[in-house]
Amino acid sequence: MIKVFTNRKDFDHYRNSLESKSVGLVPTMGNLHKGHISLIEQSVADNDVTIVTIFVNPKQFGPTEDFDKYPRTLDDDLAKISAVALLIVATKDIVVYAPRTNDGIYPEGFSTNISISGVTSKLEGAIRTTHFDGVSTVVYRLFAITKPHIAYFGQKDFQQCLVIKKMVKDLDLPFKIKVMPIIRNSEGLALSSRNQYLSESERVEAMKLPTTLQKIEKLIKTKQDYKSFIAENLQDKRWDYLEVLDAENLETPGDKTHDYVVIAAYRLGTTRLLDNIVVTVKG
Repeated sequence: MIKVFTNRKDFDHYRNSLESKSVGLVPTMGNLHKGHISLIEQSVADNDVTIVTIFVNPKQFGPTEDFDKYPRTLDDDLAKISAVALLIVATKDIVVYAPRTNDGIYPEGFSTNISISGVTSKLEGAIRTTHFDGVSTVVYRLFAITKPHIAYFGQKDFQQCLVIKKMVKDLDLPFKIKVMPIIRNSEGLALSSRNQYLSESERVEAMKLPTTLQKIEKLIKTKQDYKSFIAENLQDKRWDYLEVLDAENLETPGDKTHDYVVIAAYRLGTTRLLDNIVVTVKG
């Protein structure tokens, strides 16, 4: 059985009882899929206690993004987490913190904003200008509340992972960030809560995203001209962006770049799909 807390006071009392145990954190907005479950499973493998937070964060939604329509599927999410819990040894625990109201994360009068510069200036940050401030602020609050030893994030949100790593480094926060591989469906499409909004025809069209990234990956590895291929693809206005950047800092690759990230956002109707591939080139 999993432990579920919806009240901050009750959760704090529980967290304070874990003095000698290692704690992993998997922060989510719910609507869980196999990608989220893979993070939970890794945390269970690494830690005595895994805390899964489920909170739809209003601060990371822009004025044109519908916070109220974000899918809230708590009962289904708890069932999926419970299925994981059934398979773990008795010495390990999974705990869910799913506050009913915003003050379970943001106390009354909360007015602090955490803003990370540099890595947030392009890609998603250029399109959704307030998004990463909302992400870094809520993640910092989740860190403060749960006090993890390791926090787990998925590579699919590559830029977000770099933002969080930068915050942890800059603020000298006392825990590790573990980025886990992208989980894909049988066709190769990265799993996302957004995939449920795709029509049957759009699901077929969506495969252009991973197949294009794979083609660019091959061009990089064989040291061929990937820039012309990208320019040709960008004639399709469904690409919000399609770029090859240094995976360490999202800067333009240079002579010292060994790890490249092929990163893209592709729009089908009202649905935006994100994906990336990290390519390591030796010598």
